[in-house]
Amino acid sequence: MLKKATKILCSTFIVYALLVATHLGEFWPLSIYPMFSQAGHPWTRALVRDITKEEGAVDWTDKSKEELPGFQFAMDSVGINQNDLANFILKNEDWSQSKVDGLRTYFQEKLKNRDLMVFKVMGHYAGDSPDSVAIVYKPYIYMRKDTTILSSEIIREEK
Repeated sequence: MLKKATKILCSTFIVYALLVATHLGEFWPLSIYPMFSQAGHPWTRALVRDITKEEGAVDWTDKSKEELPGFQFAMDSVGINQNDLANFILKNEDWSQSKVDGLRTYFQEKLKNRDLMVFKVMGHYAGDSPDSVAIVYKPYIYMRKDTTILSSEIIREEK
């Protein structure tokens, strides 16, 4: 009986080792992929909207998906990886002029004839049902051909 249990245990470890080896060290439940390791935790991303045709002053209030102004700006059109932009925007705590200029270089060609708004998108689990997720879109950075305006949230963080 002990021999049989040892064989089963050894077989299980061998199968597990093979799965880990053939999946670049990633095999659930020991995965670093967020869908496994960060489920249920709050998350933050960045979203860019083209608001060129919007009338009136820029509205800096938080939005829901249905209230977003303009239309989705395709990041692929300027060769930007969405995750790279999100990391650049969300991990910057000091928005010096050089960082603002760096952000503008991402969109330089498109800013000649467009007004863009970068939103900080934050989501978190919010409720009793398994699919209750609250998502808030915060206007973060407004860019025009010759202007960049930072939200008051960024300005407060700098002080």
